[in-house]
Amino acid sequence: MGRALVFTQPKTVGFEEYPDPPLAPHEVRLRTLYSGISAGTELTAYRGSNPYVHKQWDATRRIFVPADAPSQPYPLRGWGYEECGEVAEVGSDVTSLTVGDLVYGTWGHRTRHVAAEEWASQRRLPTGLDPILGIFSHIGPIALNGVLDAAIRIGETVAVFGLGVPGQIVAQLAQRSGARVIGVDLFESRLALAQRLGAVDETVNPREENAAERVKALTANRGADVSIEVSGSTAALHEAIRATAYSSRVVALGFFQGEARGLYLGEEFHHNRVSIVCSQIGGVTPELAHRWDRRRLIDTIMRLQVEGVLNLRPLITTVCPFDQAADAFRRLDEQPGNELQMVLDMTAQSGQGG
Repeated sequence: MGRALVFTQPKTVGFEEYPDPPLAPHEVRLRTLYSGISAGTELTAYRGSNPYVHKQWDATRRIFVPADAPSQPYPLRGWGYEECGEVAEVGSDVTSLTVGDLVYGTWGHRTRHVAAEEWASQRRLPTGLDPILGIFSHIGPIALNGVLDAAIRIGETVAVFGLGVPGQIVAQLAQRSGARVIGVDLFESRLALAQRLGAVDETVNPREENAAERVKALTANRGADVSIEVSGSTAALHEAIRATAYSSRVVALGFFQGEARGLYLGEEFHHNRVSIVCSQIGGVTPELAHRWDRRRLIDTIMRLQVEGVLNLRPLITTVCPFDQAADAFRRLDEQPGNELQMVLDMTAQSGQGG
């Protein structure tokens, strides 16, 4: 039997057992080693603020509409998109994988998963990469997609608002792209980590000084050539707009919840002709779609880790047994300044789970 995490109701984590189905000839069974928790999108499901739990998503018209039955009512199953595991069993006709091979991908917070051979063989962990780093195969491409949307040119100044996990990756990628990076965050520990990893050239803490005014001062009053908002705060998005140069671009990468409090579009956005670009992993910017897709985003992030261009292991602040998942979500929700990337060790049991 396998075991999977379930959000039984807002801010309540439970577990369910499920049977292991027999394998088809071209299938493999994966035993999950690590499963990372997203402190952004996943927390919206945990908290109950995700629009899918309140409205219906009309896929034909691509709009949310009010409905008595939301698209994803509680209990919510299948969440989790940062996994790495090993092949535990192979189907009778599988030739490209063997027991013990390491595979990364997205299959949820669950101890076991059956996958098609073709899918799994395309996601074999690169040789020499620590298996725990396989969890970045989804959040990494989200960050890379945002950097592609930013269209950074060498020598430009990039302001990154929000240095959580995706913001830290964005800052590393922007810095490696030849930009001067200004990191903005409310937590000194995140600013210090970005500095230690060489991802930022300057840091700004909005608790201590006005972020936009500081960015302007650091750029001879011109402003950032591009700002990337990664926190999902509309107040931060407004400050990113204020910090950006005339007729330049803000990339909205964060997942905003609820109404847009603190966003004043009649001010700098209007007077400075600032463009706001949505970055979302469901697609790449149209001008790159002929040569960039999800597969290339994933392959690039994994390669950059192997080559040492990206240093993501320090972003993992806690590894805990799977049965402590409820406590892990609570800590991410209530103490955001104390954690970055939390990872569930799916093979460890503390004996304290629910």
